[in-house]
Amino acid sequence: MLNDKVIVITGGAGLLGQAFVEAIAKSGGTAVIADLDVATAVSVKDRLASSEGGLIIDTVALDITSAESVDAAIKAVSEKYGRVDALINNAYPRNKNYGRHFFDVEYDDFCTNLNMNLGGYFLTSQKFARYFVQQGHGNIVNISSIYGVIAPKFDIYDDTKMTMPVEYAAIKSGLIHLTKYMAGYLKGKNIRVNAISPGGIFDHQPEDFLTSYNDHCLNKGMLDPQDLCGTLLYLLSDHSSFVNGQNLVVDDGFTLS
Repeated sequence: MLNDKVIVITGGAGLLGQAFVEAIAKSGGTAVIADLDVATAVSVKDRLASSEGGLIIDTVALDITSAESVDAAIKAVSEKYGRVDALINNAYPRNKNYGRHFFDVEYDDFCTNLNMNLGGYFLTSQKFARYFVQQGHGNIVNISSIYGVIAPKFDIYDDTKMTMPVEYAAIKSGLIHLTKYMAGYLKGKNIRVNAISPGGIFDHQPEDFLTSYNDHCLNKGMLDPQDLCGTLLYLLSDHSSFVNGQNLVVDDGFTLS
């Protein structure tokens, strides 16, 4: 599906990013892990490349909150491969105080986390979109969330130390509308911008939480990272040539109840 496409995945060394990188490479694309943690990115590249022959996986250092870093990453990838076909905004930067309960969140932390995450997505998208305009084509896929679409179901966090961070809701809902804004703004430029809003991803959460979460789903419940890859490959491929400005929800029906 992705033969000869060069695709940059921000946060490519993370939980979702690793699954995306592997799926892209197995579909014939060149998967470039763009991550602040270069050592981990190289380790992921080596592990995936050794697991199956013929995969094209590369790495580039990237801090999505730094204009200089984004410019350098675009320059490095485009000079090496001659083009960049797509960007996946998947990085998840946050400060040490991220994830507190609503009344415990400090204003400065709220602003910092929005700036790092949503601001970083804006910066990276702006820089890549400018490159795509000059190139004559491009594709941006933003990783949002079901909690950018609906209000949190706070009851599923009862009897756990977990919560749904207010910063997360603001970031992910803002990202969906940023997706639509950019798609409209780039009209006529042969650049598509779409979003994927995943449901919960299994990461060894407490059993009580998993049970409560799964009760709201229709079949599987909590998803694995690989469950998003079919939708991602579709948006990256020519099969979705006329899908633009959309948010595709992949949540096993969680948002229905």
